[in-house]
Amino acid sequence: METKYIFLTGGVLSSVGKGVTAAALGRLLKERGYQVAIQKLDPYINVDPGTMSPYQHGEVYVLDDGAETDLDLGHYERFIDTSLNQVCNVTTGQVYEEVISKERRGDYLGGTIQVIPHITNEIKKRIGLVSKTTGAEIVLVEVGGTVGDIESLPFLESLRQMRSDVGRTNSLYIHVTWLPHIGATGELKTKPTQHSVRELRSIGISPDMIFPRSDYHVDRELLEKIALFCDVELHAVVPMVTAENLYQIPLLLEEREVGQLLMDRLGLQPRQQPDWEPWRNMVERITAEKPTLNIALVGKYVELHDAYMSVREALHHAGITVGRDIQIDWIHSSELEKEAHLSRLQDAAGIVVPGGFGERGIEGKINAITYAREHRIPYLGLCLGMQLMVVEFARHVLDSGQPNSTEFNPSTPHPVIDLMPDQRDITDMGGTMRLGLYPCQLQKDTIAAGAYDQETVQERHRHRFEFNNAYRDVLGEAGMKFSGLSPDGRLVEIAELADHPFMLGTQFHPEFLSRPYRSHPLFNAFLEAVIKGST
Repeated sequence: METKYIFLTGGVLSSVGKGVTAAALGRLLKERGYQVAIQKLDPYINVDPGTMSPYQHGEVYVLDDGAETDLDLGHYERFIDTSLNQVCNVTTGQVYEEVISKERRGDYLGGTIQVIPHITNEIKKRIGLVSKTTGAEIVLVEVGGTVGDIESLPFLESLRQMRSDVGRTNSLYIHVTWLPHIGATGELKTKPTQHSVRELRSIGISPDMIFPRSDYHVDRELLEKIALFCDVELHAVVPMVTAENLYQIPLLLEEREVGQLLMDRLGLQPRQQPDWEPWRNMVERITAEKPTLNIALVGKYVELHDAYMSVREALHHAGITVGRDIQIDWIHSSELEKEAHLSRLQDAAGIVVPGGFGERGIEGKINAITYAREHRIPYLGLCLGMQLMVVEFARHVLDSGQPNSTEFNPSTPHPVIDLMPDQRDITDMGGTMRLGLYPCQLQKDTIAAGAYDQETVQERHRHRFEFNNAYRDVLGEAGMKFSGLSPDGRLVEIAELADHPFMLGTQFHPEFLSRPYRSHPLFNAFLEAVIKGST
């Protein structure tokens, strides 16, 4: 069949929920038997978010092929359960970098390079690559930002041209907007949506469907008003009221028959009857009353919870599996550099130290790890969290404060964590780490092997530094087990302590492969140890 395209734009304000909407729509289509992929078009000039501060853009989500992408791709994969690839996140920086490189090589034969057609053609080429590289029959394309942003104009122009390129029966435009609530009068206002649609139509795109987002119930009168003034059929105005949890959204859209509406608009027939029972059971387990586990997440960017989006979701996914509500206590690691503040950890049934870069707050993380080791509190370290677990244990074993990572102290006499050899001469920061899916060989009779219940696993990485093998013997003799290794035995992938209920760190990022209906084995094992320690 010809590839079908669904284009999602946003209006009124940013962070309106386009990413989750795209993910939920993708789930509706997958339930009907179609192969689906989702692409994010990001207007910023960075080549990718890999060098951006988490405060700027939330977490960097890594794909199997090593692409460093926007966090929305995490939503996409968690909902449609399909591994995406690097063409599924396109930035203005990537597009201009490619066009300028072609111009420098003379590929344009001396022509004048312009936004139209050269930039728009490059964008359309990348949209077309999604189906070719993933095999998707339906491609959803989300444009970041808000209609009216100057930087998104080339993307919107490309989407306008796509209707002519692929045909009206193969393209569908959805506009996601926000309905502000006026507290003084208790009213939801549609005027911003009307203006947003007018702006979109001035670019040449008339939305086929409008999804007005709101924190309040949207009555039929408002939907009729939006349909009338925005020239959209009433049944194609789909209210998106804030849900109790994200995973309810596909079910809510199914109740409004959005899946069938998409089929009709794209000229398709469902290949199978949607089976929502497993998804509905999962949502019921989320909303059911259950005991609470308090987990301390000790990080550097905790002011913005999106900086740890996948870690948060993985904890909640595992909570579904073990039958517990997860209460995350967001603790800034710098706060724990003062011993008096370690009391923040007293109520923690488990401690997680996630990834990060830079020296700020490192000693606070190490103090949290010491607390977990000495008080026998279950601990899970992710990437930097594993490296600092090694640093902390080495300081304990060697009875010295000098063991460190050369990331933080290049002249440390005990570099238990050191730069990977193939990283030593790299000067560019973007896209140069050990990135993407790598195999890990699990060692017998370890917590890690028991959690996975298999010999070899594949996990996603994002790091420059690694365990220094010169310290394997001394730390191993003191009780550290290297329970996951690269197949050649050269790289330590998982470390754990033998004399502890659960103290385990991974060099990789298991959170990127967690799904709401298939939680990650290591997160499951961690929460099971927390439950055992709490009873």
